[in-house]
Amino acid sequence: MNQILPGVFRYGDNIYTKNASPGTQVYGEPLIERGEVEYRRWVASRSKLGAAVQNGAELGIKVESEVVYLGAASGTTVSHVSDIAVDGFVIAVEFSKDVARDLLGVAESRDNIAPVVADARNPDEYSDLVDGADVLVQDVSQRDQVEIFERNVEQIPVSGTGLLVVKAGSIDSSADPEAVFSGVEDAISLSVENKIDLSPFYTDQRLFILDI
Repeated sequence: MNQILPGVFRYGDNIYTKNASPGTQVYGEPLIERGEVEYRRWVASRSKLGAAVQNGAELGIKVESEVVYLGAASGTTVSHVSDIAVDGFVIAVEFSKDVARDLLGVAESRDNIAPVVADARNPDEYSDLVDGADVLVQDVSQRDQVEIFERNVEQIPVSGTGLLVVKAGSIDSSADPEAVFSGVEDAISLSVENKIDLSPFYTDQRLFILDI
């Protein structure tokens, strides 16, 4: 195992995180043991952040990071963030009550995840839960995804790194994806530190890494 980022390791062609809940799988991912440590494969085709790491991204998430994750879905990526920020905390926001049931199941075996059923368009619904965050992650496939992100930056006390997953087709399905990505960069008020193409794992999607 070669550590490539805080809490992230490479073995062969795959990346892994140390399992914060040993013996437990979240989405059927392979588990391997090295010495007395169990690792979970971070399957890039199942996680946008995993795809970004495979493609060279530095996420800015550390062992003690306080993370707000918008669009947490069933907890696949959130679980790996939980592995990395093992001494930190993850507030995981998901709009769908049905999907959040799986997220709640993930949180039951991890003491550093707080699932919140709320609409990311309305950060006042959960902003009082955040004393201060180092990382704001958003993976929300909506036409107004940039506006949603900036609204959260304005209302949540976060200082550090923004990780904005942009799906071009959700913003404008008829436009050229490169034009959409260029429009996002022009529209966003934050400093863009890097842009990571998520192919071949995801089509016409990029991770914008932002300085907040």
